[in-house]
Amino acid sequence: MWPKPEFPLYIPSKGRAQYMMTSKALTRIGVRHSVVVEPQEVDDYRNAAKDLLCDIVVLDLSYKERYELCDDLGLTKSTGPGPARNFIWEHSIAQGHDWHWVMDDNLANFYRLNRNMKIPVGDGTLFKVMEDFCLRYRNVAMAGPAYESFAPRKQKAPPFIPNTRIYSCNLIRNDVPFRWRGRYNEDTILSLDMLKAGWCTVQFNAFLQDKIETQKIGGGNTAEFYHVEGDVQPGQKYASGGTTAKSEMLVKVHPDVSRLAWRFGRVHHHVDYRPFRKNRLIKREGVEVGQGVDNYGMSLKVIDGAE
Repeated sequence: MWPKPEFPLYIPSKGRAQYMMTSKALTRIGVRHSVVVEPQEVDDYRNAAKDLLCDIVVLDLSYKERYELCDDLGLTKSTGPGPARNFIWEHSIAQGHDWHWVMDDNLANFYRLNRNMKIPVGDGTLFKVMEDFCLRYRNVAMAGPAYESFAPRKQKAPPFIPNTRIYSCNLIRNDVPFRWRGRYNEDTILSLDMLKAGWCTVQFNAFLQDKIETQKIGGGNTAEFYHVEGDVQPGQKYASGGTTAKSEMLVKVHPDVSRLAWRFGRVHHHVDYRPFRKNRLIKREGVEVGQGVDNYGMSLKVIDGAE
């Protein structure tokens, strides 16, 4: 039996019952999880999840009213997933957990990067490995796998990068004095909130997540933000103003380390993480790391006759 994750996994989702992409990816590798949805979509998600290893959890909508949006527009437009993520944080605490995982609903697969190979994982061992690494240290607030697209397999990369943003698949320590905030870009805002307070984050290259490109599938932020804030022009993948407000909010909230930049044919943000190099990982007392490589029982196997 492979080592299972110690902490609960959650997926906030809206308008994507017909996809349930991350839930299907987790089910393929045998990892039970919870999908958090708004009350009006419960039946849709329960019907779609009949063959999946997930529980459907109903979002308390009062979290939207209490959420720090970082603008003056209130509830005149979508709050984004931040309120659901804060609900998840409190839900995991109420269940007695010290950490929790929260994931975007458009992750197609998970990989191990090793010896210039990206190998799809066959079970949930990767989550346990990342958890155990973080538990070695007393000052890690958040961690998660890097994007598969950001880790070319034939380029040298360290097994992890400390003190950068954690996107889309977040392992979060429950007792840190932070919560999600911001209508957009809440992953980066939370990462910077933690780093500025002296905590460490850990982005793993040894394990990767395959996130479907922003605005590629309907529902979620695509429907709530990106395709309603501008027009999708012929030959373009994105709405003209689809991600501009997202980047502008980050610059507004953290202007000392972020700026706007034009990349990949649209407005992006650029963050300078160099000021956080001084945040050093502090090992917990009594922790001893053995010599050699512990693969947690992972091995390379050919599945279904694939070569």
